Amino acid sequence: MISRQVTKTKKDNDGDILALCKDGEAWSPKTKVNAISDIENGDYNYYVIVDGEKVDIHVVNDPDGKYLRTDPDETKRNNLDELPDC
Repeated sequence: MISRQVTKTKKDNDGDILALCKDGEAWSPKTKVNAISDIENGDYNYYVIVDGEKVDIHVVNDPDGKYLRTDPDETKRNNLDELPDC
């Protein structure tokens, strides 16, 4: 599986993640729908790095639909909502 680092996210007015991004990468931006498909099919995994620590991005199945997030931990700096806009 190929890993892709995410450094930015595209969000709507409600703060929902619409795309994952990394400047200079041919795959960027990757829409939420396509990123979810990539992860679920095992084609790619996406991650963020904060303070040298790699944190994977996961698909969450919610009654309102699927979405992307990092696992909850002691810092918010690796949350997709907290990344700069792309």
